[in-house]
Order: sequence, then C-alpha cells, then structure tokens
Amino acid sequence: MNQSLLKQNKISRVNRASAFMDGKWIIENNLIDCLECFIEPHDKICIEGNNQKQALLLSEALAKVNIEKINNLHVLQSTVLFPAHMLIFENGIANKIDFSYASVYGTRFAELVQEGKLTINGMHTFLELYSRYFIDLTPRVCLISAEKADVEGNLYTGANTEETPTIIEATAFKDGIVIVEAKEIVKKLPRIDIPSDWVDALVLNRNPSPIKALFTRDPAKISNTKILMAMMVIKGIYGKYGVNRLNHGVGYSTCAIELLLPTYAESLGLKGKICEYMVVNPLPTLIPAIEAGFVKHIVSPGGEVGMNEYVKSRPDVFFTGRDGSLRSNRCYAQMAGLYAIDLFAGATLQVDIYGNSTTITSERMPGFGGAPNFGSNANARRHCSESWLLAGRENKNHFNQIPKGKKLVLQIVETFQPFGIPSFVETLDAFDIQKKMNLPLAPIMIYGEDVTHIVTEEGIANLLLCQTAYEREQAIRCVAGLTPVGLKRDKMIIDELREKRIVTYPEDLDILRESATEDLLAAKSIHDLVKMSNGLYDPPAKFLKKVNESTRYKQ
Repeated sequence: MNQSLLKQNKISRVNRASAFMDGKWIIENNLIDCLECFIEPHDKICIEGNNQKQALLLSEALAKVNIEKINNLHVLQSTVLFPAHMLIFENGIANKIDFSYASVYGTRFAELVQEGKLTINGMHTFLELYSRYFIDLTPRVCLISAEKADVEGNLYTGANTEETPTIIEATAFKDGIVIVEAKEIVKKLPRIDIPSDWVDALVLNRNPSPIKALFTRDPAKISNTKILMAMMVIKGIYGKYGVNRLNHGVGYSTCAIELLLPTYAESLGLKGKICEYMVVNPLPTLIPAIEAGFVKHIVSPGGEVGMNEYVKSRPDVFFTGRDGSLRSNRCYAQMAGLYAIDLFAGATLQVDIYGNSTTITSERMPGFGGAPNFGSNANARRHCSESWLLAGRENKNHFNQIPKGKKLVLQIVETFQPFGIPSFVETLDAFDIQKKMNLPLAPIMIYGEDVTHIVTEEGIANLLLCQTAYEREQAIRCVAGLTPVGLKRDKMIIDELREKRIVTYPEDLDILRESATEDLLAAKSIHDLVKMSNGLYDPPAKFLKKVNESTRYKQ
C-alpha cells in the first residue's frame, strides 16, 4: 500500500533530524540544526503561545535558523507575547501570520505590514483559530511547551494545559511534526495529558518559565467608581435576569463584582440565584465568593500564578486531576463560553454610537482573544434558561415572530480611559486601521447587535429595549457622561428613556452613589485574599504590599 505524500514527507524530515537526536530527545546543542531538518520553507508552523505558557525556547531557536534553509513560514499563533516571537518575522524567517492576540506587539505588527515584511491573513478569536487548524490552517509543524515529560515522551501539561491538546491533535493526526520543550524530565508523571506516540521530538528547557500573573487584580486598586458600576450590574442586571452561568473578562470592574458577591449581592438575597457557574481562570478575587458558597463551579481556560494549592483544596469547584492539579483547556472553555453561558461581562477601550466596541485603537492593535466568542450569540443554541429567555423577550430588535432567547453581553467601561481619553466615540479607530492596513473587515471586537447593555459610572443603557436606531443612539449618549458623544445627547428624551427603563441611573435602582466605597468589598487587599484562602493562595511577591501603602491607588 502506498503511503500518503504527507506521511512520506514526515518520514523524510524525521530521518534527517535523527542524526541530531538521542531517540526522541533532541541533543540540546543541536536544537537549531534539528529545526532546520524538521521544518521546510513555506510550512504552516503553529507556535504555542498561551496566556501562561509559551514554547519560548523553541521560538528563540526558530528565530536563529539559517534563512537560506528556512523561510517564508506561515505562523499560526494564538498569543504573541515575547520579543522572540517578533524576531521570527523581523529576521525574515516567516512572513505570514494568523493570530488572536498580540499584546504590546500589535503596533509592531502594523509597522511590519506597512514595511511589506508581514502579511496578516487573519485576526481571529481563539475558537475561530483553533477550528481552522482542522480545516485550512492545519499545522505542518507545531512547537509546544509542557510542564513535565517522561523518558518515553509522555507529557504532563500541569495547571496550564490551555491549547496544547488542540494544537497537537490537529498536527499529529495529519502526519505533522510535534516538537515539545519540557521544563523537567521525570520517571513518573502526575498524570499523562498527551501520550508519547503523538510526539515526535522533545528538548529539555532548563530556563525558568516567564509566567505572569495576568489575571490577578489587587483589591486595593479598585476605585469607588468601579464599585458603583459593580453595584449597578449586580442589582440592575444580574439580579433582574437571574444570571447564574457567566464569564467575566479580566479587569477591575469585574473583580469589583466578584468582591461584592459575598457582601452586597448577599444583602440583596441573591445567593443561590446568581453567579454559581463561571467560565474564568482561577481568579484570586473569587476566593471570598467561593468560600462564602456563592460560586460553586468553575471551568478554566488556564491557570493563574499562586492559585495552584488553593485550586487543589477545592476540587468541588474546579476541574482537577487525581493528583489535585487544575485541568484547564482553553478550547473547551471557549466552547462553554459560546454555548453554555447566559452572560458575558467585559471591558473595552472604545464604544461607538451604535454599540460596536473594540480594543483596537490608533495607539494599539492587540487583537481580541476570546471576547468575540464569549460576547456573541450562538444562533445554534437550543437549550433554554430563564435568563436567556427573559433577554429574548425583551429584545425589541428581534423581528422574527418565533420566540428566541438571547445571551446578555455587557460592556462595562468608564466614560474616560486613563489620561482623559474618551471611551465613547462617534466612529471607531478600527475603520481607519482597516483602510491603513488594507483589511477586508474593520477589527471590531464585539458587534453592536450582540451588545445588550453598556454600563458606565453614569448608569446602564439597556439596548435590548430600544425600538429604533435613534433610541439606541440616545441611550448610549445618555451614559457616555461628559465625553463629546455624551454631550450630544438629546436632553428632551432622557426622561422618556428612563421611564421605559432603557436608561437606568443609580438613583433609579435605589443605589446611593456615596454608598459605593471599599467598605463593601469582601477583601480590601491581597493580604485579605491570602487570609481568606487559609494561606493557600501564594501571590507573587510584587503584590504583597502593606495595606496602608496601597491607599495611594485609590481614585
């Protein structure tokens, strides 16, 4: 029987590389030579780039290969976080990318595009990019990171499994090359997350991993403004709709909500009625709500620095292995966020008068990550919940006579960003960027048709209830404060919008602005979170500041 062309090509690559290997293990000084054998020009190469783990050693080696041998690579990478990732493009090794999030390198991407050194084929959501790995962006080679490996090449991914299984599955079962860097070689793994016969080559990475506390927010930095917005969200939205399955984006506004659950939300009688099921990383600010029995079930896209021991103590809440370690999976969590939750609460940098929102501005182009999945309605959803049905009944923009539910999508944003930049604009910067970079679509994070509520320190705009485009525009202007957008609101219509509950201000919810103080927070510092975890939460040293030093962060 004839072998397929892909399989023949793989055998050829493996045979070339075998001279630089000891079994499946790459001899460390031969890493670059080995990559030059495994990779060929024009390959689609998937570089694992997650929030909490990256194939950094392999990325650094890839940036140093001989450009005469390896060039014109097409990189597939969900998250671009480190200088080594950029060197692959700047050194001419790769000239195409499909990605989801570029962090601080989004602006550099734009410069490389204008210099003709890079083509951005697509700026995806996480789930969108993973899906394409199995269709038209199947990796020929993937570079992966693992926590531990045994001598045979079985892998343990630890708390930060993230997208590892998805990438390897797409590559290994299409006769691609799977190359793994492991932090440690052990005789016996805590559990086998990836079997050795899916792995082609491994190398030991002796360097410490640059894991960052990306999802940790110090309660001491939560301003009274954030607390006020959190109170409005809890009473005016979570309580009203009975939101019990949700995702929180990372930010101080959503952390304020989490820290108000055991205090303010419980005082409203909402325990057991809201926020029991969540799709989030193990956020330290959820510790008080978990300990109070408010949050009962969490599925995590990835881990968080310092939370491993606490997670291990709460297998009733988190998904854990027999060894007690967190089992995360970004792909499954994104699927849950698309189909299984009733509400997404996130933040943004710009909102226009139609409710479109984006984190892409003239100053930065980071990408979107998972927000467009979490913050969109899946038309294929068929199971019901009271929250979903109530939002559907309120939706005045639904002209189909067939009853249909709707996911609640909140954008929680102060009217001005730091340094006085307005959050509300007549037209998003994304449209200028579209023209400048010759993109087929403007890079909008969440489309206005999916956004159901916009929450600012001014109040709540319920876009579901708007029956005309004019009402929708005015509702947004009414919560845009003193921004240029807000100053153009029609003052003659405000009372009418409030009567219809399209616009709701704190006083309409019987919330006193002066009551929004840190006294409502279940924890006021990182130290409080450590104490509430019974000492199991081990935050990075930079967060362990004296409580009286943290008051300077208050607004």
